[in-house]
This record gives sequence, C-alpha cells and structure tokens, in this order.
Amino acid sequence: MKRVLSSDVRSGRRPCPVLLMIREIDCGGSERQITEIAKSLDREQFTPHVGCFLDQGLFSHEIRAAGVPIVQFPVRSFSKPGTVRVARLMGDYLREHEIGIVHTFDVPSNVFGVFAARAYRTPIVISSQRAYRTLTTGAVLKLLRMTDRLVDRLVVNCEALRRHLMEEERVPSRLIRVCYNGLDTSRFHPAPRSRPPEVGDAAIVIGVACVLRPEKGLLTLVDAFARVANLGPNLKLLLVGSGPSRDEIVARCRERGIADRCVFVPAVSNVEEWLHVFDIFVLPSLSEALSNVLMEAMASGCAVIASRVGGNPELVTDGKTGFLFERENVEQLAAHMKRLIEHPELRCKIAGAGSQRIHAEFTRGRAIDRIQGIYSELIAQAN
Repeated sequence: MKRVLSSDVRSGRRPCPVLLMIREIDCGGSERQITEIAKSLDREQFTPHVGCFLDQGLFSHEIRAAGVPIVQFPVRSFSKPGTVRVARLMGDYLREHEIGIVHTFDVPSNVFGVFAARAYRTPIVISSQRAYRTLTTGAVLKLLRMTDRLVDRLVVNCEALRRHLMEEERVPSRLIRVCYNGLDTSRFHPAPRSRPPEVGDAAIVIGVACVLRPEKGLLTLVDAFARVANLGPNLKLLLVGSGPSRDEIVARCRERGIADRCVFVPAVSNVEEWLHVFDIFVLPSLSEALSNVLMEAMASGCAVIASRVGGNPELVTDGKTGFLFERENVEQLAAHMKRLIEHPELRCKIAGAGSQRIHAEFTRGRAIDRIQGIYSELIAQAN
C-alpha cells in the first residue's frame, strides 16, 4: 500500500519533495538533463533532491550550487547482498524527507530506484527510458521490463522511443509521456567560430563531442573524414570526449593515414565553448534517442550531420536544419561532408536554420513545463 501525499502537498500549500535518481552525475545527456531539471523545478511547487550511486562527476557542483542536496546510494551490483542494505538507506531517506515523487533517469537507477520506491510505499513513482532497450540485455533487461508494471508513468524523450516501447516492449500507451529534452539557450547559442591551440589555424573543423562508446559509431566518422581530408590543406577532425572506444578510434585514424589531422580532447565541463570550434558537427550514432549534444551543436551554430536513427530525424529536417545519412554509410556521410566543405554559404544557411529551430522549440523552459505537468497530473490524481 502506498504512502499518501500529505494534505498540504495535495492542496499545493507545501511543495512536493521529489527525488531525481541517476547512476552518476558525470558527462552524458541524461546527466545534463537531470541537472537542468534539479536546478529549474519551480520551488513553490517542488523541492528537488538528487540521488545517485556515485556522488561524483562534472555536474555535481552545479546541482549543489543551486541548493539541491545530493544523496549517495552506493549500489555496486544488483547481485550483491549489500544492495538490500542500500535499499533500506533509500527507504529511510524517503521517509525522513517525505518524498512524494521518485523519478529515475537511466537503466540502473530505474531497476534499483523503482523497486526500492515501491517497497517503501512512495506515492508516485516515475521511470525514464532515454535509450533503446536493445542496449540492455540479460537479467537487467528482465528487471527493467518488470518496472514497467510498477510505475505510474514512463517518460521518454522522443516519439521514436514511444513507438519502440509500445510496439516492441508492449508498454501500454497510457503510461508513456513524451518530454523532449530542453537546453539553456543562454548557454548554447551561436557565436563566431573559435580556434583554440589544439586545432591551430584549421580552415574547417569537423567532428563531435560525446562519450567515446561503440554505439556512437565514431569509426564511421573517421572513415568518412579520411575520404574528404584532402579537400583542403587544413581540415581537422576533432573529437571531444572520453570513453572506452578511444584507443580503437586512435588506431583507426592511424590506419587511415589521417592521424596528423585528428585532435582528441578529453571530456570537458565547458562543452559550450568547444561547440563554437566546430564548423561541421557529425553525430554518427548506431543507436540514439534524443541527443542532447546534437541539440547543443545546433543551438550553437554548427552545421550538423546525423545518422538517421532514433530521435535524430525529430531534430534534423534533412536538407533544411541539417543532413541525415543511413547509419554506418560512410559514402553517404562523406558526400554530405564534401558538400558542406565546398559550399560555405550552404553551411551557414544550415547552421542558422538549425539554431533557430532549437531556440524556438527545445528550450529548458519548455522541457521543465512538460516535466512539471507530468508531476502535477499525478499529484492531482492522488487526491
């Protein structure tokens, strides 16, 4: 049996305490979104808390600077006996702070947080699906599917994921709510292209800022760049980010004979500054939901090229706000790159249209309004 929301919360006389949960508050799209939500929730309606397995990462200082407490629930493995003890710690926290809503944001926090929140009778439990479930396997996938039957709502960040859950995972449509990601457009905005020492006096900089993981399809980007690298005397491929695929990508650059044209920069907290370095931003993902960094690049005045997967076509209108290519299609990607390299006026036009769309439709304010609408809907139903 659920705990009941207090009459003060139900009537709106007191803000509803909300626990936002994620594995860690480090680099990544979900991490950025939970940070923006924690900072931006209307404090007259909601009191945010952030829970995580690892209390470290690039965004922790932003959350704390906004006066939002961070609590660590040190889950190391779902199969370890200590997980039960951690669940009790979470239960104590839920009761002490009278948490009315638990909202989980990624797969590990969905699996742990939903079960723990239900075990300790949290009135409202919400999960998020921000990537295709084909990336999750085995026992964790089975547990994740069980959470679909325990939540009050399941939030996705694009229509593509809504269709995936309904058609392939058989999640009832009544449970799913689409809430597009939103940006702080005062932070991500067009500016003159910059040239830090790492890229020198490059004429055109092509590349991406992301976690270097296999599903990002970065070998496709390297292979396509190798086909266009000689179109100009000073083209650079820039990859900003850290991750397990770095050594493989570096090796591919050497194999393709373009190592001297490639620049690697580790993950940064000031990604908005680095986005002003790119002339052409390429997201070659093999699997993607609604990419934060693609939105950020568009908002920042980059001409973008993205693989035709997941939510990318919901951001990029092919030929207008960017270009799309079939995933892993090196030839098609190289052709788009060549066109943008050789036609600077088209590059400028695409960049301007993309920025205008993001600033009009994908602001942080609109995203927060959608999230708060979901929370308010469920509070009203709890009355």
